[in-house]
Amino acid sequence: MKSLNVYQDITGKLSQMEDILKENERLDDLQCKGYQIIQNPDMFCFGMDAVLLADFASCKANADVIDLGTGTGVIPILMEARGKGKHFTGLEIQKESADMALRSVMYNNLSDKIDIVCGDIKAVNSLFVRDRFDMVTSNPPYISGSHGLENALEPKNIARHEILLNLEDVVKAAAYLLKVGGTFAMVHKPFRLAEIIRLLSEYHLEPKRMQMVQPYADKEPNMVLIEAAKGGKPMIKVEPSLIVYNKDGSYTDSLLKKYNE
Repeated sequence: MKSLNVYQDITGKLSQMEDILKENERLDDLQCKGYQIIQNPDMFCFGMDAVLLADFASCKANADVIDLGTGTGVIPILMEARGKGKHFTGLEIQKESADMALRSVMYNNLSDKIDIVCGDIKAVNSLFVRDRFDMVTSNPPYISGSHGLENALEPKNIARHEILLNLEDVVKAAAYLLKVGGTFAMVHKPFRLAEIIRLLSEYHLEPKRMQMVQPYADKEPNMVLIEAAKGGKPMIKVEPSLIVYNKDGSYTDSLLKKYNE
């Protein structure tokens, strides 16, 4: 399925920054293969969790991959740079983010490898055929509900809070999209791990690998990376925790390796 390009007026090769950047946007260096990505600091910019998920996801070189809630497309672009997968689709509901992702794909000359689809994760059955993909990735909103938010529909709030969808919607979509034996990789918060494992099991996605991410060696984890196989047999490998910072606040060698691989 080709991209449902949300802006049909973007045509031809984009080579100059002034041709692709809109008001308040910037072009950030991804420090891999010379790739750059368009972001708007007034909206949601990708963080370390997306970089770690792109590294953690185990994916064959010939895999067909879809990223749910792709934002500005950072995970497909990083995975392509690392040779993880052959073709990628980024699904994003927010029109402005999907537009930035599309322009980043074109700027990096990746239109033959990455499609951007503007659509709802909860409506994947109307966008894609069942059992189509070898791998699904997702960096979904972490926070339940939108309590206390003055404007729940601001882009940053939609990215962080379960406003337009919840965790079950993401897991259900992954189960629908994956081939039997395909894998689903996600980054989330450890305090929701019991819920994550319960939902994965409910949708016949068997957890196979898990890694905790700790800010410091003596601090509790603040992220969890988890990968599940559709129709897999029960058995999970818990990998050593990834420590982000040394005592002096510098990045650990293990963390730097994730960025530089």
